[in-house]
Amino acid sequence: MGDDSSHAAGLAYRSAGDSNDRVVLLVHGYPESSYMWHDVLPALADAGWRALAPDLPGYGDSEPGAETGTWEHHIEALERFARELELGPVALVTHDWGVMIGLRWACDHPGAASSLTISDGGFFADRRWHDLANVMRTPGDGEQLIRAYTHEGFHGAMSALSSGMSETAIDEYWKGFADDARRLGHLELYRSGDFEKLIPYEGRLAALGLPALILWGEDDRFAGVQMAERFHAELPDSELVLLDDAGHFVWDDQPERAGGALVDFLARRGG
Repeated sequence: MGDDSSHAAGLAYRSAGDSNDRVVLLVHGYPESSYMWHDVLPALADAGWRALAPDLPGYGDSEPGAETGTWEHHIEALERFARELELGPVALVTHDWGVMIGLRWACDHPGAASSLTISDGGFFADRRWHDLANVMRTPGDGEQLIRAYTHEGFHGAMSALSSGMSETAIDEYWKGFADDARRLGHLELYRSGDFEKLIPYEGRLAALGLPALILWGEDDRFAGVQMAERFHAELPDSELVLLDDAGHFVWDDQPERAGGALVDFLARRGG
């Protein structure tokens, strides 16, 4: 079963399945797009779910939009998407920057999520950015870096970071670098990513009281396993799954195992 591409609230999205009351909302990370979920979408549909995976503004087939590419505007875009499609409580699945966007959205809209799946991304006020992010957050250096990317260089970098990164995936993720507006949107995202913004959210994720799956690549260079273990410790109703032979891009590295863990979790705890 394949996945279909549509548009809602200005966002392109992939979908699979037709359930009205069992909906999964999947939020991609950086520098990916909804394509990162292409293996899991049909598996979710086969399990009786309706799976929706939007391209965030400026990524995949979504236009950057008139607003800036900040963290806050991505959260607003996600809310508009959920509202236009009249989504009830969703099983929320997140990765990388999608964790920071999706979890903040879930905390800002209690009742919007029925369960959480968190993979390879943080939601902690005391976190520190990795070296690449710090370059992107630095005026001048960030512009020089983001404008210097070529398809060949991007291909090499992504291939080095993920053993499962296909040629098609790299081409799909390269869409986020198609023009200057999209590239500068990457800088706006990282420069808005001040972790102290999460101080008011401390304890709020646990207070939602939702079942959670913490799914992580054991070899993640950007968000180490310690972060997964911290989520597991702080969320009382959580399960931890660590996948060996997988790094930060766990859904590309181990799509069948990651998808299987998600489908199993949702069958038991997804609502």
